[in-house]
Amino acid sequence: MDVHEAVVTDRAGGGLEALYRQDGGRLWRAVLMYAGDREVASDAVAEAFAQALRRGTAIRDPRRWVWRAAFRIAAGELKSRRRRWSALGVEEPYEQSDLPLLLREALARLSPKQRAAVVLHHYAGYPVRDVARIIGSTSSAVGVHLHRARDRLRRLLEDNDV
Repeated sequence: MDVHEAVVTDRAGGGLEALYRQDGGRLWRAVLMYAGDREVASDAVAEAFAQALRRGTAIRDPRRWVWRAAFRIAAGELKSRRRRWSALGVEEPYEQSDLPLLLREALARLSPKQRAAVVLHHYAGYPVRDVARIIGSTSSAVGVHLHRARDRLRRLLEDNDV
């Protein structure tokens, strides 16, 4: 049991522990695909579960809440990093992951909402309505994000003869 699991067990009586065991790895991989950075993914998932512990029973749907919080935390960190890198006048690094290089590069070229919609819908398997709740949008907007993202990914990947 790692540190995060121990904290979840001690304070949540099993509900968040079960959620962590069931969704923790998948959530981390989804945030990694979204953020492109292992540290951001780890921090966002840990912070989302920590915030859920603090809120306790005030959260009606812990799974949706944790997924939404993790993606919002990651988005905030990426925005903060972009500001810092821009102030330094250097290009932001993009970390290597287990995804094929061309797919990582293509995902990185999508807008944050498009990237989140693709990862949550196609990788994590959430229906459009749940993706909308997680990213703080509407179902119709998520449909547009998915459509535009698929078109852009197709063009980007076809340009590279993948």
